[in-house]
Amino acid sequence: MKNLGQMMKQAQQMQAKMTEMQEKLSQVEVNGGSGGGMVRVTLNGKGEMRKISIDKALVDPAEIEVLEDLILAAFNDAKAKVEDHMRDEMAKVTAGMQLPAGLKLPF
Repeated sequence: MKNLGQMMKQAQQMQAKMTEMQEKLSQVEVNGGSGGGMVRVTLNGKGEMRKISIDKALVDPAEIEVLEDLILAAFNDAKAKVEDHMRDEMAKVTAGMQLPAGLKLPF
């Protein structure tokens, strides 16, 4: 039973750290870009878009599909960076915890 008590204490500590991490993630900003920086997207650590910047040279009605593709690429670039950051932060929170393989917390 001593081991169970220790596991419960670790779980509570991890939960507190995860709550703190989630609060910090809303403050993190990650930038993604495409088209050599002509399209830039800023996401917060939770993956919510906060800002988009488009170079005026790209605004051509005849080239709207190119612009759409660049926006999509910039968003995906930023999203991948957010996921990497979240994975790094999660590794810090769960350091030393014996979690089952494949367990994804809290996302």
